[in-house]
This record gives sequence, structure tokens and C-alpha cells, in this order.
Amino acid sequence: MGFPGFVAAFAAVIVLMVIPLVGVWAANMTTFFGVVVPYAAIAIFLAGLVIRVIKWGQSPVPFRIPTTCGQEKSMPWIKTNCIDNPTNNFTVLIRMALEILCFRSLFRNTAMDFREGRVYYGSAKWLWLFALAFHYSFLVVLLRHLRFFTDPIPFFVTLLENLDGFFEIGLFPFTWLPGMMLSGMVLLGAASYLFLRRIVIPQVRYISLTNDWFPLLLIIHIAATGVLMRYLIKVDITAVKELTMGIVTFNAKAPEGIGVLFYIHVFLVGTLLAYFPFSKLMHAPGIFLSPTRNLANNSRAVRHVNPWNPKVKTHDYEEYEEEFRELMVEAGLPVDKPLEEGAE
Repeated sequence: MGFPGFVAAFAAVIVLMVIPLVGVWAANMTTFFGVVVPYAAIAIFLAGLVIRVIKWGQSPVPFRIPTTCGQEKSMPWIKTNCIDNPTNNFTVLIRMALEILCFRSLFRNTAMDFREGRVYYGSAKWLWLFALAFHYSFLVVLLRHLRFFTDPIPFFVTLLENLDGFFEIGLFPFTWLPGMMLSGMVLLGAASYLFLRRIVIPQVRYISLTNDWFPLLLIIHIAATGVLMRYLIKVDITAVKELTMGIVTFNAKAPEGIGVLFYIHVFLVGTLLAYFPFSKLMHAPGIFLSPTRNLANNSRAVRHVNPWNPKVKTHDYEEYEEEFRELMVEAGLPVDKPLEEGAE
């Protein structure tokens, strides 16, 4: 779809930002955007997630269909690739850990180019690097936000914040600015790279659909509004904490004086949560349930029978000979029992 999909996604994100802007600034609907929207987004997210997982769990997988990239275990003298072609649960666990934590399959991605009538293959690690940075920075940002939903704040959140701001970037010479958290900047930078990659590379732009552009643009605007609130447009953190703790304890009410940018940020986050179970973002939990990843490839060692196959009456050789013995003898075929014994 290319640029038409981008235009549609960008327009949708702008509309989503205008809705709380008008609703809070003009109509003072702070309770709706600060209380109703988060609860509705969480409910849709949880319900959609459960429904998708149950639907996946009901999908029949009678055979072993793991994606493999190496030699399967067969003869003892043939060297096997136990990671790319796991044959037991332990090697499956190693493969899954490398895939989930290190994006191993993406790391092995290669770039293809056609020049002067020849095909050239080369390393393509930039996508892997920025994808890894994007996901890990997103995780750190989510964990840091636990400080708004817990009291007392867990020790690991404080530790994570100290590590995140370890380099104290931004304190000098702008002492009036808070210390920069690397995770927020890395998230914004990595998401921007993934966005620009879809624009710059013609092949990727051509296959990009609206549902590829939309979550990426949504995350970029979520990160941008978060950065703005931390460094430039201040919000009342005490009021924000009061609101978030009220949501957790089911006693939520929207305090005064938080600021419209916060409600825009919350509305975009709520949209992302509600959209998550119905989008390609479901690859996050889907990797754990994918039979192409979480199964051992032991098809040569174990016979896997499809339990949904209809029952078929078998016909062993003894029964076959009993039925066709006379014809077999006439045709000169050997039989286990002589024809006289069969006739008695």
C-alpha cells in the first residue's frame, strides 16, 4: 500500500490526539479521559488477549512443524544442529531463549542486492540492532512507570531508574532540566529509525500497510509526549500519582491541574492497549505459543499420528492372503499357507 497507508495511519493518530485535546481543554472531560478511558482500554486489552490465546490454543497442531535451519538428528555419525533443529525440550528452551531475548533469527537476517546481473548477499545487522534497542527500551520504560502504580515503589524500579540515568546527561549546563533517562530517548530514536526505514527502502515501503504504520506512529507519539512532559512541559506529578493509584485501587478520580498533554498521552496509551490484541503486536505473546518455535523436531525419532484422522480398518497380510489365496496360487505367487489348508 505504501504512502496511502501511511497517510491514513498518520491522520488517525492526529485525530486521536485532537480528541482528548478538545475534550479536556474545551469540555473539561477529565474524568472521562483520566478514568473511563484507562479502565476501558485495560478491559479491552485483557479480554482481547484472552480470546486470542484461547483461539490459538484451540488450533490443531497434530504434527511437529518447527522452522529449522540446520541438520536434523538422524544417524549417530551425522553432526546435528541442536539449536536450529532441537530434538528435546532442553534445546527447545535454549532456542526460545535466544529468540526471545536476543532476536536470533533477525540477527541472522541477510541483505540481498542485485547489481550488474548478479545477486549479492551481505550482512544486515542494523535492523536487528535497532529492533533490539526498541524492544528493550520499551520494556525499561514500562517498568519505570511502575513507580506511578505502586506504593511503596519496588526496589528494582528505583535501581532501574538509577541505572537508566547513570550518565546524568543533561544536568550540565542545563541544571534546570531533570537528568535524562536513556531509555526514553533510545525508544524514540529506535522507533524513528524503524519508521524511516519503511519510508526510505522502496521494497519495505511497498509492502507496508496501514496496520504497519499505525502502531509505529502511535508509539512514536506516545514516546514524544512522554519526553515533552518530562523535560519541557511540566505536569503535576503528585496529581498524576494520585490518579494512577486511584485507578489501581478502583477509587479513581481525576485531580485538578494535571495538564492536557498528560491526557493526550494517556489516551494514546489507552488506544495502543485496546488495539494490541487485534494487531500484529500480538507477536509478543504469540512467540511463546508458536508451534514453529516451541516444538522439538523429532519427526525421525518419534512417529506422530494425527489424532483427527478417521478410523480406518486395517488389512494385514494374513487377512489379505486369506482373501486372495486362490488368485495368488493361480498367478504363481508364493503363499504362506498351501491352498488345501486354506480350504479346510
